[in-house]
Amino acid sequence: MSLVYSEEQRLLADTASEFLAARSPVSAQRRLRDEGSAEGFDPALWQEMVNLGWSAIPFPESLGGLEFGCKGLGAVFEQIGSKLGAAPLLSSIVLGGSVLELAGSAAQQSEWLPALIAGEKRIALALDEQPRHDPAGTALAARREGEGWVLTGDKVFVVDGLGADAFVVVARTAGTPGETAGLSLFLVPAATAGVQLSPVKLVDSRNHARLRLAGVQLPASALVGGEGEAWAALDAALDRGRVCLAAELLGAAQTLFDTTVDYLKTRVQFDVPIGSFQALQHRAAWCFTHLQLARSTVMAGLAALDDRSLDAAGRARLASLAKWKAGEVAHLVSREAVQMHGGMGVTDELDVGLFLKRIRVAQACLGDGDFHCQRYADAGAGR
Repeated sequence: MSLVYSEEQRLLADTASEFLAARSPVSAQRRLRDEGSAEGFDPALWQEMVNLGWSAIPFPESLGGLEFGCKGLGAVFEQIGSKLGAAPLLSSIVLGGSVLELAGSAAQQSEWLPALIAGEKRIALALDEQPRHDPAGTALAARREGEGWVLTGDKVFVVDGLGADAFVVVARTAGTPGETAGLSLFLVPAATAGVQLSPVKLVDSRNHARLRLAGVQLPASALVGGEGEAWAALDAALDRGRVCLAAELLGAAQTLFDTTVDYLKTRVQFDVPIGSFQALQHRAAWCFTHLQLARSTVMAGLAALDDRSLDAAGRARLASLAKWKAGEVAHLVSREAVQMHGGMGVTDELDVGLFLKRIRVAQACLGDGDFHCQRYADAGAGR
């Protein structure tokens, strides 16, 4: 298992860095926030990303993709984190697109995947029903009615839900909340009667929504995969998202660390740079060490997603390890960045606060540290 990017993956990372620096710097995200953009991203910029091939990276060539692997995605997400880039790459491609790739019928794949890859349509995964991530706790009910289905319930944390053309809704067709068996996936067009969407404001000013399904009637063809058999595909898609989020967190933490070190070198107090103070040097060294550890876990997680010799439990452990460690280190670095910048660190004048807010949301998305520590232990117990 390689813990470094290949030459092609490094080239992709360099291209992504140059593109984002020119077209989507941190100032662009500040502008989106100040304008109150409902979508939370620039559609024209997203189309440029699509034209660069980012939306095709994870999919096999047979489905119109580039088959470049999850490490390729990780290289892009790390650069997205470093620039605070906003795009529906995680929601529409990594999560929604992966579900259709792994569980969708040939008809569903042919209808949706080319449109997703081309940026013509967007889908969003509607999963969580409580403030904390808990896929097995799904309670939203799907019951049979005639040859179709009726869905009733709420989803509270739908990433990039506003403006999505459809939702992949996780619903329970059997069993009770807490069980992984009995979960099913449904493809619900946004224009379907009974679908109600409202914005959810979070500190990172991104696109999040609450989805309410009030007796939504769906045809039998809306079912994605087998009835009550969604867990394997859902868990695999979520692991792709978790490791991509870990790569984003790593990129954000690395940029915050670099910014803070530059500040320590230039901020003068008592006629000397504050970086000459041994206490601050120790704290910076501690951050640097943990950043390297986080990088190794993220690379292992990305490699695990591409390694077909690993079983599901092995991939789950490495994905959870990556998400936990990247989240913990991003928390450490963002906290130290604020403190070492002093009072300026909490003002809107600096970008430090923007990174801090995005990191806090990304930490909680698809499972916080507690969730992944427990999942890591559970996956190990079954080996």
